[in-house]
Amino acid sequence: MTNGNEYPRPTEKSARGETASIRHRRLLPAVSGVVAVGLIVAGAGYWFLTRNQETTDDAFVAADVVQIAPRVAGTVRAIHINDNQRVSAGDLLIELDSRDYASALAQAKSALNAAKANEEVARRALEFTQQTTAADLEQAKAGVALSEAAAKEAEEKVAASRAAANYDNVKAGRYGTLAADTFASRDQFDQAKAALASAEAELKANQQAVVVTQAQLVQARSQLDAANAAAKQVAEKRAQLDAAVANVASAAAALHTAEINLSYTKIRAPSDGFVTGRSVNPGDAVEPSQTLSLLVTGRPWVVANFKETQLERMRPGQPVDVGVDAYPGTVLHGHVDSIQHGSGAAFSLLPPENATGNYVKVVQRVPVKIVIDDPIDSTMVLGPGMSVEPTVDVGAAPSNLGEQARP
Repeated sequence: MTNGNEYPRPTEKSARGETASIRHRRLLPAVSGVVAVGLIVAGAGYWFLTRNQETTDDAFVAADVVQIAPRVAGTVRAIHINDNQRVSAGDLLIELDSRDYASALAQAKSALNAAKANEEVARRALEFTQQTTAADLEQAKAGVALSEAAAKEAEEKVAASRAAANYDNVKAGRYGTLAADTFASRDQFDQAKAALASAEAELKANQQAVVVTQAQLVQARSQLDAANAAAKQVAEKRAQLDAAVANVASAAAALHTAEINLSYTKIRAPSDGFVTGRSVNPGDAVEPSQTLSLLVTGRPWVVANFKETQLERMRPGQPVDVGVDAYPGTVLHGHVDSIQHGSGAAFSLLPPENATGNYVKVVQRVPVKIVIDDPIDSTMVLGPGMSVEPTVDVGAAPSNLGEQARP
């Protein structure tokens, strides 16, 4: 029995609890220290492993997208593609009604044939005019020369006959005086008068010949003028031939245009790729440059929007690991191709106007183009807009490929 002034003695169970509590209090600092050291080691290891890595989840796949559009207006006759279909360069995608363009082609062929016929007619006319004009011109020149010579000869004969007539006139007068004085016979006087009459007749004949040769000369010169005028027709015929040749060239160009327009009624794939966004059906009336479908072509690449604070050591040519959200665990290898000279916001549709209002500094994003080096599996869907997460090894030296890609 214990009285009220005595404390109860501790039992064996409570003594063991107190001993365990003391032991726990002593181990807690040691465990905490071990955990802290482990966290420090893990953090140091993580830092060591990731100190040369820059990553972002603001990244997506990009690719060349070609607009499939007609180059001529028409009505869609047939469609040979479906959405997401793979096509090769040259494959027929869409057909337009070609009857109007076939008719225009036939008209262009007829116009070309007519132009060629006109050219042939103009060519033959020129050749004929050249041949006939040359002969006529030479003949006219010869005629003028002969007429001038004949006229000159006639004038010389007139001068000679006039001199002879003057002499016979003087002689006849002299014999007349002598005959009156009986110093000359009557026969001599008659002979002198006959010689005078003959000389005067010859003078008149020669004078008439001069008139005739002058008329012939005038006619020859007229013929020469006509031949010279005909020579001008050669230039006109040549100009007509040149115009006919130009018409042939114009008709040939129109025929070529008609052939091209007819070929445009068959819309073909410009390159290999995948069809997407088809927005046309048979019977639709389409216009030139109207987008009928899209074609994703070429190898895709990655556009990663890194923070501007991540670009300090980033260089073109550095290796990149690209994780694809659609294929967890899949990593594609590539390299940095180029870094845009400017933030994405600066080239947006509505760039910020920091000079107005209150300015709040925001870390900007800069697009970085990443080229995928690994071959892409044909079963993998990797198209524009798909999310990826690239990691750039900024501690690696740029490769030669990256140096070549540097602007």
